[in-house]
Amino acid sequence: MSLDLKRKVITVRPQESIATKQNLPYYVGISEETAGAKGLSMNLTVIPPGSSPKAHFHKDFETAIYLLKGRVETRFGENLKESMINEEGDFVFIPPGVPHKPVNLSETEPALAIVSRNDPNEHENVMPYGEK
Repeated sequence: MSLDLKRKVITVRPQESIATKQNLPYYVGISEETAGAKGLSMNLTVIPPGSSPKAHFHKDFETAIYLLKGRVETRFGENLKESMINEEGDFVFIPPGVPHKPVNLSETEPALAIVSRNDPNEHENVMPYGEK
């Protein structure tokens, strides 16, 4: 196996957030644009106190989440009828195509999560999901 000496380790320090399609503050970490990633992205998502993004799904991509801070209820599935509550230290997996909507259960503290996908796009490939 030959070693490609042009490859290098990259550090990304996001200084400011961007707004996601779901209306959440998002600190872009690893993406194709920031690090040359070809098959994944990893970012910090903030859910403000008492807030929730728009319901959505990721058509072709798996999502892995690590909850750093807070308690979040994730409503998911058809018509968002299913629900689970996660706390700091929980890992969450969302398969492609599963509608979901996280809700920060605190009215005073933001929830923080590391979100990773097998999609290198900095601006997520998000599909809106009509809540019923």
